[in-house]
Amino acid sequence: MAHRRPRGRARGAAPPPRRLTVLVTGATGNTGRPLVDELLRRGTGVRAMVRPGTDPARLPPGVELVEADLDDAAAVGAALKGVDRAYLVTRSSERAEAQQLQFVELAAAAGVSHLVKLSQYAASADSPVRFLRYHAAVEQRVRELGIPFTFLRPNLFLQAFLDFGPIVQGMGVLPAPIGAARVSVVDVRDIVAVAATALTEPGHGGATYTITGPAAVTHAEIAAAISAATGQEITFADLPPAVFEEQLRGVLPPWQLAGLLEDYAHYARGEAAEVSPDVAAVTGRPARPMEVFFAEHAAAFTR
Repeated sequence: MAHRRPRGRARGAAPPPRRLTVLVTGATGNTGRPLVDELLRRGTGVRAMVRPGTDPARLPPGVELVEADLDDAAAVGAALKGVDRAYLVTRSSERAEAQQLQFVELAAAAGVSHLVKLSQYAASADSPVRFLRYHAAVEQRVRELGIPFTFLRPNLFLQAFLDFGPIVQGMGVLPAPIGAARVSVVDVRDIVAVAATALTEPGHGGATYTITGPAAVTHAEIAAAISAATGQEITFADLPPAVFEEQLRGVLPPWQLAGLLEDYAHYARGEAAEVSPDVAAVTGRPARPMEVFFAEHAAAFTR
């Protein structure tokens, strides 16, 4: 007589492991959106937190979508309920520090087992750069609350240069008040790879990762890389800070523009030239060189 294979779980057998669920804030942003894709690729459950009114089509199938304004404590608390881990990033604004401080308090209350926070290279409480001060304040509060954490401190995003695309197209120049100072610019995809690893694999609790590209480069070298990618002559224009500010006035909110000028003063002082091995150490592959990025995005700079 043939034996039937029993259906379902055998009596006394261990239940299958529950799928890890990660809350991703800023899920349609520069780092959040590709992080959602990478977590799904790894088989992780993703709860994507977006601003109210966000088009669901901006996110892939298989994502649990939750709407929450970061200033709304009740909505953020509900978004955190039942998740295992969380990725924290907010838009750059005067409210960013307060929003992140509230989020980490709510994450601690919700019992989040691991928080990965997108910080910034050289975050420090005594920095003259407002962005670096606020990130340091949030990092400190996370430590005080005792939430298991990983802090990601990336340098200047290569993707930020896409904002200069119209200027490069129209004038054939890349402007910045930075002189010949070097910056270890980094591709957002490398930040995402480190974030996804920290969120899904063991061994990253309590770590602070400095995330840079494979080389520290000048803006003249960046302009040369854009020239090579587009086949057109692009030059670097070293502008006085006041002229740079005037060019961007009306493009960025005043608080953010003032912070960007502080950032560039930080770069110009040579304080962002460190090349870190952390991308390779965490992900097992080297950080992407800028030439690859500009080759892939040549159309954004082509006249």
